[in-house]
Amino acid sequence: MSAAVDAPSGGLAPARSRERRTIPVLSPQDVVGSGWCIGCGSCVGSGVVPGAASTAIEMDGAGLLRPDAPRSWMRQRTAAFATTCPFSRAAADEDEIAADLYPTAVHHHPATGRFSASYVGHVDADGFRANGSSGGMVSWVLDELLRTGAVDGVAHVVPVADPRSDGRFFRYRISRSVEQVREGAKSRYYPVDLADVLREVREVPGRYAVVGVPCFAKAVQLLRREDPLLRERIVHVLALFCGHMKSARFVESFAWQLEVPVEDVQAVEFRRKDPSRPASTYTAELRMYDGTARVRDWWNLVDGDWGAGFFQSPACDGCDDVVGETADISFGDAWVEPYSSDGNGTNVVVVRSPEIAAMVERGISDGRLHLSPVDGEFVRETQAAGLRHRREGLAYRLAWHGRTWHRWRRTPRKRVRATAHLPLRRKAIYRMRYGISRWSHRVFSVARRTRRPELYVRWAAAVAATYHGFAYSRGRFGALVDRVLPKP
Repeated sequence: MSAAVDAPSGGLAPARSRERRTIPVLSPQDVVGSGWCIGCGSCVGSGVVPGAASTAIEMDGAGLLRPDAPRSWMRQRTAAFATTCPFSRAAADEDEIAADLYPTAVHHHPATGRFSASYVGHVDADGFRANGSSGGMVSWVLDELLRTGAVDGVAHVVPVADPRSDGRFFRYRISRSVEQVREGAKSRYYPVDLADVLREVREVPGRYAVVGVPCFAKAVQLLRREDPLLRERIVHVLALFCGHMKSARFVESFAWQLEVPVEDVQAVEFRRKDPSRPASTYTAELRMYDGTARVRDWWNLVDGDWGAGFFQSPACDGCDDVVGETADISFGDAWVEPYSSDGNGTNVVVVRSPEIAAMVERGISDGRLHLSPVDGEFVRETQAAGLRHRREGLAYRLAWHGRTWHRWRRTPRKRVRATAHLPLRRKAIYRMRYGISRWSHRVFSVARRTRRPELYVRWAAAVAATYHGFAYSRGRFGALVDRVLPKP
């Protein structure tokens, strides 16, 4: 397979030609103030940054997680923080991390990074597929790690028992049994942080696996590079393919549109599985404390188009990793036919670790896994839209305002080179997504403070219709858009 090339469309630049500027020290306030904090909690929970024991991760007014710490700690510039924050300019990038971790992963593709094998399929055993959002592979691998004694605990996201008292709908937890692991199945489009589980890993001896989106996986691997204790105890890192992180206000918006008070919602299911319908038909379900439920398809919600970017974390605009390139194994949905029409769910899997590769091969040989080998290009096709936004779109965002906006001068060191050489229609789409992601937080905040949900709902419906006109239009309107916005 071919290596990455520097392309006008925003492909990854060759590693040896990328900028190698090092910033020796950095503070949490530098990252938070620039808008690049994803709220992962690695700075708070790891023990790598001095004084972190007195800090916490809390939700801000926009429903995003941020460090809550004394000003002196937030302004403390240290090399330890600079080299372990996943959105620091001084931290190693995904290519460097993967090269160190997986020297035997001989394949490479610009979309996947290094890998030893990749597959498409599902789990055939024990109801894993039926109980998960997709093909059941995440729960199966975690189950296998625990069952075989490879790990003593699994750090993953689970629903909280009582959101009213907890203040959140989901949190990370360390599960130590197969039954507990299965409580973490399904997709969680909600802000979470690693702080508490990282503290538990440090305090309780054992071998652990950690599951997270790509930036969380990178954060864990950066910590393992710097801290021998975490390197010894965290023995496996698993990643979930990611389009972007959502604010907690995403759930509140669903509640508004389903006409229920969010404080009456006890549980949220973002992707209710229905084998009779295509897997690409997302259905949200809110389960109430009184035992009733509200259900609606995402496309019937004003902010249900994932690609438009409603409630996106600002940090996601500076990310170029979709598939979790630093993880031992990564999992996504196979968004290509015939798999996207199969309501039972299908995974695409990218393997890098020799130990995990052997585990998957055993599962295939004994009939528990129904997986077929695929190449990196197939994986790219399953995530084409997300990769386009994270590569071509990031390249344009870097060129668009990287030289004028303070926060973009502090952007993490990227593997994508800035370019504005795109069709004007693509530029308009990326600008609209940027505006939607920023203004959705602001408009929702006004509607929330004034207790007028209709303000947000009407605004979101209008901007979504405009966005769809540019992004999806075909026929006469699409031709008109292309004439108005010709190629450069």
